[in-house]
Amino acid sequence: MVASSPTPVASDPPAFGSYVLDRIGNTPLLAFRRIIPKNPHVQIFAKAEWCNPGGSVKDRAALQIIVDAERRGDLRPGKTLIDSSSGNTGIAYAMIGAARSIPIELVMPASISEERKHIAAAFGAKITYSDPYEGSDGAIRLVRKLVAESPDGYYYADQYSNPSNWLAHYRTTGPEVWRQTMGQITHFVATLGTSGTIMGTGRYLRERNAAIKIIGVQPDDALHGIEGLKHMESSIVPAIYDERQLDAKLLVTTEEAFATARRIAREEGVFVGQSAGAAMAAALRLADTIECGVIVVIFPDSGDKYLTTSLWKIQDWSI
Repeated sequence: MVASSPTPVASDPPAFGSYVLDRIGNTPLLAFRRIIPKNPHVQIFAKAEWCNPGGSVKDRAALQIIVDAERRGDLRPGKTLIDSSSGNTGIAYAMIGAARSIPIELVMPASISEERKHIAAAFGAKITYSDPYEGSDGAIRLVRKLVAESPDGYYYADQYSNPSNWLAHYRTTGPEVWRQTMGQITHFVATLGTSGTIMGTGRYLRERNAAIKIIGVQPDDALHGIEGLKHMESSIVPAIYDERQLDAKLLVTTEEAFATARRIAREEGVFVGQSAGAAMAAALRLADTIECGVIVVIFPDSGDKYLTTSLWKIQDWSI
């Protein structure tokens, strides 16, 4: 059974404006003028997920996880929500926690961008940093240790195993993509991290049209530099990930992801993060292999969370 969708925080709507959490979802679909497929019969559109109030696609999953946990009674007064995160989900938890007076504790790799660290802290989250060389897997191992030491004090959200993660996209992202393309989508492309976005959106789209192709994108190597993404073959595989749901998996190098993100900024005026660059690089490659189609690709976040990384250090790339 699919869990019910998140509900507004307050029962009475304000006379003007809207509550911040009511702005999660319903992100725009962007078209492009210069970075387009060579084949005029193939179109690429991008879902601008930085338009969520926490700045990323992860707002959707974090809200669903919290609402479902509260409904079950797993997250209640006196409990602290704890989870590991490479950045965006942690920021989303922290933002929602601030809006709903829920204490949040995060375990994040020390190697993540300074911007992500500061944003999560700005919302009031308590942060413990894991080994920078162990990435998201190291954060997972450390959060499990902390929960085992104090099980009664925490609600362990466990985004990598929590079905509310993909359910959020089944209930929101999938229907939005279907509606925004008027059902004409032929291919859906998303990067692989927790895999919630592609698992949930893909399930919904396949129910509407079984011919839609679901394409996963991951780094080509275990020692990659694309924050938030998993090289599945060398990582702790998320329990919610089911590779059988994918029609193909495309590999992208860190250099290709960075170069494409920079192209998107310079040629389209759209400032995106490195995972969006990876997704677009894969979508362009996919476009060269099909005769016609409508490709929708997820842009998880904007570039402003990576200003201090090599992605946007001007001396690292030609102007």
